[in-house]
Amino acid sequence: MIFKIAQLNNKYKNSHLALSAIVVFSVSLIYGANPNKILPLFFDFRVDNLELKNIFRAIMGLYMGFAIYWVVGIKKPEYWKGATLSNVIFMGGLVFGRLVSTALDGISVQYTIGLFLEVLVMFWGIYNLKKDKQAVTK
Repeated sequence: MIFKIAQLNNKYKNSHLALSAIVVFSVSLIYGANPNKILPLFFDFRVDNLELKNIFRAIMGLYMGFAIYWVVGIKKPEYWKGATLSNVIFMGGLVFGRLVSTALDGISVQYTIGLFLEVLVMFWGIYNLKKDKQAVTK
């Protein structure tokens, strides 16, 4: 019985990493797989410039790298804390950037939804780090 409860807690412990990995990997493909074809479907601009394509593909690579690290953190417990900390920093960075953009550029409906989800995942990760620290000290 206790073993099943521990397994259940580990399952939920990794949920923020799994959700983040799926969403961030998917977004990476939207940004970089074929930016001149895909991005105009989601946003009100075209990506025809080589340098702009390069920037979006670099963002794709960063997003994929983090998503892969978060999956490693799920699969290998010794990487969980680092993966969770990187997830909190990644989401916090997105939140900061969106808040700056909202203050300087105005409100974007689709990015405001993203902002709320990123804040949620950031605090979820912080909560899991604190909870894990408490479990270790008991």
